[in-house]
Amino acid sequence: MTDPLAGSGLVVVDKPAGMTSHDVVSRLRRFFSTRRVGHAGTLDPMATGVLVVGIERGTKFLAHMVAATKSYDATIRLGAATTTDDAEGEVTGGASAVSISEEQVLAAITELTGDIMQRPSSVSAIKIDGRRAHELVRAGEEVEIPARPVTVTRFDALAFRREGDFLDVDVSVDCSSGTYIRSLGRDLGAALGIGGHLTALRRTAVGPFVLDDAQPLDSLEHSPQLSLTLDEALTRNYPVLPVTDEEADALAMGKWLEPRGLEGVHAAVAPDGRAIALIREKGKRLATVFVARPSTL
Repeated sequence: MTDPLAGSGLVVVDKPAGMTSHDVVSRLRRFFSTRRVGHAGTLDPMATGVLVVGIERGTKFLAHMVAATKSYDATIRLGAATTTDDAEGEVTGGASAVSISEEQVLAAITELTGDIMQRPSSVSAIKIDGRRAHELVRAGEEVEIPARPVTVTRFDALAFRREGDFLDVDVSVDCSSGTYIRSLGRDLGAALGIGGHLTALRRTAVGPFVLDDAQPLDSLEHSPQLSLTLDEALTRNYPVLPVTDEEADALAMGKWLEPRGLEGVHAAVAPDGRAIALIREKGKRLATVFVARPSTL
C-alpha cells in the first residue's frame, strides 16, 4: 500500500546568498511540482545557511516545529554604521576602529550576552500595521521598532582582522528565536562608539536542524528529495511516545487517550514506526496538538 505521506516532510536547504526565502520556496515549488511549500523563519538575501522548508503536509507541521534556538556565524565590521545594519545599506556614520582593542570588543560583547533588550533592525520582516518593516523603509518611511527581550546564550569572538580603519570580527552566536544578528552588530558598534554592521551571515542551526542536514539548492533541482520525512521530522523535534495500533487509530481520528503523566508535547508513534500525531496532556485527557496522519488520508 502506497504511503499517502510519502511526499510530505521537510527539506533543509543551504540557502545561497542573493536570494530571499520566498525565492527559495518558489524554486522548490517547481522542483517538487507542488504549490504546498512553505518556510520556517526568514533569512535575509545576503545570508546563507539553514532554511527549513515544509513540503505538502510538512507545511502544516511548520507551526509546531521546535525552533526555540538558532545559531549563526557572522562577521561584524566595526567602524561604520549603515541604514540596514548590514553591508547592503548606505553608511550613516562611524569612526575609526584603529584605537579599539580586542579587549574592549570582548568586554562590549559580554554586555550583549544573556537576557537582553534588543531593538530589531528597521529592515526586518516584522509587521507594523500589516506591512513588513523593510517595505516601509524602502518606501521612504522612518521605522523604529520597540526593543523586546531576547536571549543570547553564546556570543563568541573567533577572530579579529584589521582592514584599514575597520576592525572585522568573526563571531559565533547561539540565541533565542527572534534575535537579530544584524542588531547585535549594530549595538556592538554603538557600544564602542564607532558604529558597526554585518558583512557576512550564515545560519548554522535552527532548533535540531543543522548544516549537516542541509542540501544545496542546485542539487535539489536535479534530484528533489526530502531531507526528513514527516515521521522523521516529528521524532527529531519531540520525545517519542510509543502507542498501540488501536491508540494510533484513535489519535488519527482526533480522539483523546487516558493521561499518562507526560510533560510537554510528545510524538505518538505506532508500532510500525509511523508518527501519528503530536500529543499533550490537557487536564484528564491526552489530546492531539497536530494530527500528522489523519484517518481521512
